[in-house]
Amino acid sequence: MWEQIRLASIGVIDEAELELGPGFAVITGETGAGKTMVVTSLDLLCGGRADPGLVRRGESRSRVEARVMVDGDPDRVRQITDQVTEAGGELDDNTLIVSRTVSAEGRSRAHLGGVAVPAGVLGRLSEHLVTVHGQSDQHRLLRPAAQRDAVDRFGGDRIAEVLDRYRPAYTRWREVEAELRELRDQAEERLREVDRLRFGLEEIAAAEPQPDEDDDLRAEELRLAHADGLVSATAQAHEALAGTDTDGGDATSLLALANRLLEAEREHDPRLAELADRLAELAYLLADLSTDLAAYSASVDSDPVRLATVQERRAALTALTRKYGDSINEVLAWAKDAAAQLADLEGADDRIGQLEAERTELMTTLQATGAELTKARSEAAARLSERVTAEVADLAMSNAQVTVTVRPRADASDSGVDHLGPDGGDEVEFSLAANPGAQARPLGKAASGGELSRVMLALEVVLADTTDIPTFVFDEVDAGIGGSAAVEVGKRLARLARSAQVVAVTHLPQVAAFADQHYRVVKSDDGSVTTSGVQSLDETARVRELSRMLAGLEGSATAEAHARELLDLAAGERDAAAKS
Repeated sequence: MWEQIRLASIGVIDEAELELGPGFAVITGETGAGKTMVVTSLDLLCGGRADPGLVRRGESRSRVEARVMVDGDPDRVRQITDQVTEAGGELDDNTLIVSRTVSAEGRSRAHLGGVAVPAGVLGRLSEHLVTVHGQSDQHRLLRPAAQRDAVDRFGGDRIAEVLDRYRPAYTRWREVEAELRELRDQAEERLREVDRLRFGLEEIAAAEPQPDEDDDLRAEELRLAHADGLVSATAQAHEALAGTDTDGGDATSLLALANRLLEAEREHDPRLAELADRLAELAYLLADLSTDLAAYSASVDSDPVRLATVQERRAALTALTRKYGDSINEVLAWAKDAAAQLADLEGADDRIGQLEAERTELMTTLQATGAELTKARSEAAARLSERVTAEVADLAMSNAQVTVTVRPRADASDSGVDHLGPDGGDEVEFSLAANPGAQARPLGKAASGGELSRVMLALEVVLADTTDIPTFVFDEVDAGIGGSAAVEVGKRLARLARSAQVVAVTHLPQVAAFADQHYRVVKSDDGSVTTSGVQSLDETARVRELSRMLAGLEGSATAEAHARELLDLAAGERDAAAKS
C-alpha cells in the first residue's frame, strides 16, 4: 500500500503531500490546477520517461518521493524484497522508500531503498506495486500477454492446474529439442573426433608404453652409449684405491700404513685415539667402495645390439610424446581421457534415439495438455465476456459488447507443437463493439479514451478477486459520462477498493462522493506565478468541493444540499455492500 507521496516543483505544483490509506481516495480540483500531476508523479516512480518539461518554471529540478508499505500476499512481498535486495537497497520495517528526480536539462536519478538504481529497476518493481490506467498511456491490459493472463486469472484453479502440468513439459521439450539440434549439428565434427581419438588410442596401444618407461630408457641409453668410458674409469679408480702393485702406492696401502702408525701411539693421548678410530672407519668405507667399484665395472655391458634396441624404442616413445603429452605418463593420461570421450561420442547415436523417443512422448503430452488448456481458456473467456459486458452496460455503454476470443497463435499448424509457447498455443484478444450492429474490433482500436478506461475499470472489478496488485490508479476514468453512469463508476471504484487500494483523479462529484479519502488540488495566483498544493478535505470541506463540482461555483445552498445527498447515497451503498 502506498502510504505517502510527496511532490516538489513538478508542473504547476510547488509542493504537495498526500497521506494515503487503505480504501478509495479521489483527487479533484479545478481545470489546470495540476490534478494529473499526481498520476504523472506515480508514472515517474514506476520508471516512466523523464520529461524535463515537467520541471516547474524557474526551478532546477523536480522531485517525487513515495513511502510504500510492503505487506499482504507473502509471494508478492518476497518478490518485492528480493528485487530491492538485488538492487542493493533495503526495507525498513517493511517500508520502502522510492524517489525520482528530473533536472531541467533532462537528467534523471532514481533511488530505491536508499540506493541509486536505473529507472528500469523501478519499472520492473512497479509491476508488483501498482496498476495505472491513464488517458494516454499504453494500458497494461492491452498487451496480448496481459490479456491472456487476465483470462488465466479469471479461469482460476482449473487453468492454473493445467498450466502446472503444461509448463514443465514444455520446458523439458525445449531442452530436448536443443540437445537434439546440437547433437545433429555436430555429427560431422563428432565423427572426426571419433576417428582422431580412435587413431590415437590404437597408436598408443600398439606401442604399449609403461609408466616412467621413457625415463628408464633414457638412463639405459646413456649408460650403454658410454660403456667403454664407464669401464675404464671404474677400473682405474679401483686400481687407485686397491692396486695390486707392490710399491704400496694405492690408497688402501697408504691408509693401512697411517692406521698402524696411529694405533701404535693412541694410548698416549685420548684425542689421538679418537683420530685413530676415525681413520679405521675410513679404511672400512674405502674397502667397501673398492669392492663396489669392482662390481660395477664388471656389470657394465658394452652391447651395441641392446643400444640400438633402446634407441629404437625411445624413438617410438618420442613419437607418442610429440602428439599426446610431454612424457609417457602424460601420454597414458591422455589415453585414459580419450577412452572416456570416445565412449561418450560413440554413445551419441544411442542418446539421439533416447531423446527422439522422449520428444515424441513430450509432444503427445503437450498436444493433449495444450488442447485442454485451450478448452479451459475458451470457457473462461466466454464467462469473462459476459461479466465485463454486464459491467460496462452500467457505465454509459449499455449497447456495448465486449468479446474475449481465444484462438490458435498465428503461426499454429495442423500438427506438431512448434507453434506452442511457454503458456500454450493460444492467442487471446479483447474486442469491443460499441454499438449494436458494429463490427467488433480489438479493444485498443475500437474504444475511445473514455470508453477504454471504463472497459478497463469493468475488467479490473471483475478480476479484483484474482489479482495480488495492491494499488490501482485511474486518471479520469469517468471522461465523457455523467449522471447515473457516473454513480455506477463511483460504486465500482468503491467495490474495487474492498480488495485493493484505489486512487482516482476525477472531475465528477458522483464519483468523488464514494471516496474514503478526498484530496483537492488548490490553485493560487499571486499575480505572476501560479502554484498548486494538495489539501486533505474533512466532511465540511468535501461538501463545499462537491458543490463546486456540481454547480461550478462555491456557496450554492442547492448544490451543497445535492452534495450531501450524494454523500448519503455513497454511504448507504457502502453500508449495504459491507453487509452483503
